[in-house]
Amino acid sequence: MDGDITEIEGVLVGHAQDTRGLTGCTVVIVEQGAVGGSDVRGTASGTRQMDSLGPLHLVERIQAVLFCGGSAFGLEAAGGVMRYLEEKGMGFRTPIRTIPIVPTAVIFDLSLGDPRAHPTPEMAYRACQEASAGPLLQGSVGVGIGASVGKYHGIGRAMKGGLGSACQRTQGGILVGALAVVNAFGDVVDPSTGEILAGLRAEAGGMDLSGTVREMIQGVPREGGLLEHTTLVLVATDAELDKVHCCRLARMAQGGLAQCISPSLCPVDGDVVIALSTGHKKGDFGALGAAAQRVTVQAVLRAIRSADGLGVLPAWRDRVRQRATERP
Repeated sequence: MDGDITEIEGVLVGHAQDTRGLTGCTVVIVEQGAVGGSDVRGTASGTRQMDSLGPLHLVERIQAVLFCGGSAFGLEAAGGVMRYLEEKGMGFRTPIRTIPIVPTAVIFDLSLGDPRAHPTPEMAYRACQEASAGPLLQGSVGVGIGASVGKYHGIGRAMKGGLGSACQRTQGGILVGALAVVNAFGDVVDPSTGEILAGLRAEAGGMDLSGTVREMIQGVPREGGLLEHTTLVLVATDAELDKVHCCRLARMAQGGLAQCISPSLCPVDGDVVIALSTGHKKGDFGALGAAAQRVTVQAVLRAIRSADGLGVLPAWRDRVRQRATERP
């Protein structure tokens, strides 16, 4: 599982970011369009044009997905993607004008950098210009630049989140890939070991982790914000799926978040999963769902292991370095 979501033919990914404001966006362009579906479990989500992913919606295929920082302010960046795609002649064709379909979802990253900074249409247009078939930059890039995790006691005791991606080929030769933006309320856990990789720190400035679930169960008074949390996931496959099965695939991928984010699907999270079908291969849907869960987990873990603290928050790699220096 060494590749990323751009292993799937026709899937291009581009980033753009504001390194001072610590916000950014990541666009996924599907050159031939894709059938899509979604599963929105978060009660604090911020989205645009997600209705086009519904099974009853007239539009059958979308051309791109945009993930942004900036909370609801970032939703306007989708206009830059639409402009780029229209220039390329990509979109839903009407007798009057071609209309690009770009489902968009945002994270709350206003606690880092400049709280008034947010992705703009110009930034999203640049991300489209940079979109390529990989290899994909991961970590503190694009929408991941302002992501953080472990915010039970606010940003001061959090750690750096980020963006990650993974891809797997099933035994039947079908590819399933995931791209995850990890900005969770809870901690990120390696399910193979049970170790917390990044999350709530025991004290500001320290590197020891106290565990969000433990503090919640013990009734430690919470000091964090209410609307600062969201994990966004895009799952793509070159299998042939209709909209209903794309929605089911997105739902199964949510199971991956439950394996590696603790606690997951909290009321203050705005978690959104989008699933895309780009190809015409036939395969067992259960196997696709299982692969979607696995690549979602790996994408989340890669986001954390690739993240850079940027001198603002400690990252997983900073804890690894510190523990290495403490060994006798």
